[in-house]
Amino acid sequence: MTAERRKKHSSRDVLRALRRPKVAIMLALGFASGLPFMLVGNTMGFWLREGGIELSTIGFLSWVGIAYSMKFLWAPLVDKTDAPVLGRLLGRRRGWMMLAQLAIACGLVGMALVQPQGGLIAFGVMALVAAFSSATQDIVIDAWRIESADDRDELALLSAGYQLGYRTALLITDALILVVAAKLGWSVSYELMALLMAVGIGACWFAREPQVQARPVVEVAGGNNNDLPLGVSDAMVVRWLLAGAIGLATLVFAIAIGLHDDLNLDLRNAALLLLGAVLACAVGRRPAGPVPEATWSRPLVRPMLRMYDAVLGPFIAFFRQHGSWALLMLAAISLYRLPDFVMGPMANPFYADLGIAKETVGWVRGVPGLVASISGIAVAGLFALRFGFVPTLLLGAILGPGSNLAFAWLAYQGNDPLVFATTMVIDNFCTGFAGVALVGYMSSLTNVGYSATQYALLSSFYALLGKVLKGFSGVAVEHLQAGRTELEGYALFFIGTAVVGIPALLLCFILARRRPVVAPASTPA
Repeated sequence: MTAERRKKHSSRDVLRALRRPKVAIMLALGFASGLPFMLVGNTMGFWLREGGIELSTIGFLSWVGIAYSMKFLWAPLVDKTDAPVLGRLLGRRRGWMMLAQLAIACGLVGMALVQPQGGLIAFGVMALVAAFSSATQDIVIDAWRIESADDRDELALLSAGYQLGYRTALLITDALILVVAAKLGWSVSYELMALLMAVGIGACWFAREPQVQARPVVEVAGGNNNDLPLGVSDAMVVRWLLAGAIGLATLVFAIAIGLHDDLNLDLRNAALLLLGAVLACAVGRRPAGPVPEATWSRPLVRPMLRMYDAVLGPFIAFFRQHGSWALLMLAAISLYRLPDFVMGPMANPFYADLGIAKETVGWVRGVPGLVASISGIAVAGLFALRFGFVPTLLLGAILGPGSNLAFAWLAYQGNDPLVFATTMVIDNFCTGFAGVALVGYMSSLTNVGYSATQYALLSSFYALLGKVLKGFSGVAVEHLQAGRTELEGYALFFIGTAVVGIPALLLCFILARRRPVVAPASTPA
């Protein structure tokens, strides 16, 4: 196999590529992926704030979005099994896609029916259903995008198409919905958003199931080849299960000590904890070299190895491929969009406290904001094709946090329509660019066969820290407002979120100088 030459693409080539059926479907799937995100996040915060809910409560309710960051826990299930009923009819990727989209629509309708006045707990449960289903949809759409790309350049185009659809959905659910809510109310608006999930359902129907050769599970002798050596025997599997039981018991014992004795370890408890750890390691240690065929019937070997391949295999493959750079990559990814996540829950309450009508917010986001967002996505896609994913990632690390300073400027200027419109243009362009940069870079790091689980791991790292910290954003704003005016507290908060982006910028600079991006597994190497 010869190395693939990197081609230069003009903007005309990029626009022509957007007419491909695969890219058009990716555009619609990106729209479906982005549709629920704001509806269980920032837009929900606007609804809650208008209902008189405190900023701290709004911040804590934003934790339903943590489902997006925990999706790596059930990604192996999506990666290696078929969806009930729909999997047999549509295929593995499309089956899970359709099931998740139907569940999202049900969750949004539930939020519209319950409303915050019907009880914050029930409303939050409906939001959690929509968020969990949306996270599942993201897992399978990301896998479809990566596995459907024929080469590196098409992966960049599909990533740009995904971001274009995603950002369009964000503008509708973060802008147009405000205009609709001002005229028809929040409940009707959410019901209309549930109907828009039909865009994703239609794209799922017309999409082709990617034909990807499954990554082979660890080789096990079977059939008439019982004389072949095995990597694992039933006896080894039993030892692993026993080691897991010992390790779990040790962990429970350690937690019990922490809860009851306030981490006060005496000599006996310390010895028991050490003994449990040593026993788990000794029992679970795998013998060096191949293990001969055991005398047992081997009913446990294949399920255990398949579980190993589905759950641990993707993570081991990622660290094996990238070596010591894997931790640096994960750190950069986890910090990359941290400023946006921390600021997010307070953006719409900020507009409400600023005195800007929600229909004005909607129109500004929907017209100049849409143009700016599309421009940022297009520029990032072309930049990635010309210069690669890592330089694009580095520039996005500058633009993303920098846009938060525009919000601080708006807070100091007050209710100025021109300043507000300028802030929206800056924010949408920078966010669109940074989104393409990060999605393209993470996609380039995955292996075909493990794409759903590995991308879920990367996207979970990208969002987990921010999703946890953003729950305290309301508390932070309220603390900064103490002894200051309301808008001064907001301004200091936005400046602080911009400063949070500096570590990610430094890590991206190291990656840009020392580590060339690794081509995806679908690219000839």
